[in-house]
Amino acid sequence: MPQLPDDLDAVAVRTWCSLALEALGRERAEIDAINVYPIADGDTGTNLYLTVESAAAAVEAVFAAHETGATAPATADAVRAMAHGALIGARGNSGTILAQLLRGMAGVLADGGDAAHLRLALTSAADAARQAVAHPVEGTVLTVAAEAAQAARGEEPDLRTVVTAAYEGARAALARTPEQLAVLGQAGVVDAGGRGLVAVLGALVETVTGQAPVRGPRTASGNAAKAPVTVDGGSVVGLPVGGTPVQGVTEGGLPASAPVEGPLDCPEDGSAGPAFEVIYLLEARDEQVARLRTRLDALGDSLVVVGGDGLWHVHVHVDDAGAAVEAGVEAGRPYRIRITHFATESGHDVRVQAEPAQRAVVVVVPGDGLAGLCTEAGATTVIARPGEPPASGELVDAIRRAHAREVVLLPNDAALRHTAAAAAEQARTEGVRVALVPTRAAVQGIAALAVHEPDRGFDEDVVAMTAAAGATRYAELAVAERQSWTMAGICQAGDILGLIDGDVAVIGADVPGTARTVLDRMLAAGGELVTLVLGEDVPDALADALEEHVREGHLAVDTVVYRGGHQRAPLLIGVE
Repeated sequence: MPQLPDDLDAVAVRTWCSLALEALGRERAEIDAINVYPIADGDTGTNLYLTVESAAAAVEAVFAAHETGATAPATADAVRAMAHGALIGARGNSGTILAQLLRGMAGVLADGGDAAHLRLALTSAADAARQAVAHPVEGTVLTVAAEAAQAARGEEPDLRTVVTAAYEGARAALARTPEQLAVLGQAGVVDAGGRGLVAVLGALVETVTGQAPVRGPRTASGNAAKAPVTVDGGSVVGLPVGGTPVQGVTEGGLPASAPVEGPLDCPEDGSAGPAFEVIYLLEARDEQVARLRTRLDALGDSLVVVGGDGLWHVHVHVDDAGAAVEAGVEAGRPYRIRITHFATESGHDVRVQAEPAQRAVVVVVPGDGLAGLCTEAGATTVIARPGEPPASGELVDAIRRAHAREVVLLPNDAALRHTAAAAAEQARTEGVRVALVPTRAAVQGIAALAVHEPDRGFDEDVVAMTAAAGATRYAELAVAERQSWTMAGICQAGDILGLIDGDVAVIGADVPGTARTVLDRMLAAGGELVTLVLGEDVPDALADALEEHVREGHLAVDTVVYRGGHQRAPLLIGVE
């Protein structure tokens, strides 16, 4: 049994991030299903998961930098990395608030990880999150965070006692959220963001005690409250805290009488909110951010601005997305700009009212070159730019734009599995039949799209596309950023890595030589068609050389070449 920590050192922080990610992965679908505030867009669980995923990756990077050293990273380095990772990877309203909670904790835990510091950290986190929200509302994650901090303040300075008290306080607060926020009470669910925070604090309990806590909210009397449960083959429905089933509950966790066609935004009367969610990172001075808050507050609602030390994460719901971005330009340098259309106006669906097509394909592509190729093939595309994977809201918007009764969704990235699943679930609640083909690379998506036939039966089409994708092995070339252990040995910064089916298989000195080695390894198991997708800066001469290499060494194997445009990898390879 691993030794339990006496304080939150770097190893404990790493464990906490890992367990929090696992917990949110397990509960993501249920949290998405009860997401009715501030927007009923069904992605709170996914956004929290992706935010913590970014935080955990940042902590892992700190440990990777110490692989060759004799000592573990300092606690301050780990908690600051956690906070920074959450800040740059925050998704949605809930993820942005969670990032500020972690930042508030990190500011205190950097000075010490004992019980006394943890109590101060929880208070600092709750205060920082509340200050980041333009118009705080009770019955949300802000209330849950505040009650967790309050519960921890009165405990003896023992780490396990403090952590457990905070968790139990959060559970009790979560159970009360339907009484504090009318839209939650009407839907018969607890606050989705608050439930996510309970999962994160539960992971902290497991980190310091070695035991997973009881899941779900608590009643004021201390008993476990009824939480959303899974029924009917995986559909999630809401049960109110009192334990009486809500009559006529939809898959999204809303009562059948509740309006599900439009968002439930900040106004508690159920009136429709703004049309767009705008998110971006911003490099700006503090005084500029203060003015930015005032301007964005006048433009829309659900305004959350978190960060500090020159780097900020901005989230707002507005009708004029351009004005929100322009305000960021005037304040500093915005980047990683993400705009999601809620597809509503004044509570009414504004999608094209023409008769929908029977079937469409929505595909995520890594560059504009493949976007053009897939568009020509009739697909609706979503571009995943380097370092900017699409959010579930963007995928839902693409499904809506496809305007079809049936949609095949090709995420083309293993890391998008949760995001794509959340988008598919949301689209199904809107009456669209969605099949998710778990493509893990763009070349698998190309193979699936090549066999797509909209005139045959939906199930038959999905099976054929899935089979084509599964029969396509995939590889990509990447540049190593630092010295690291891989399955192929130790690589140095600047080495060219050849990844086959997601694992490093080849370490080379240049792109052409590494590409040839990767092709030979892949074709050793057979193949009929090689697909090469060239990055923006890769010369055509490389494609010519690789085509010749395939012809000389592998008879009867054809090669097709595409230009991928601005994509993360210089070269993508598929073998069918």
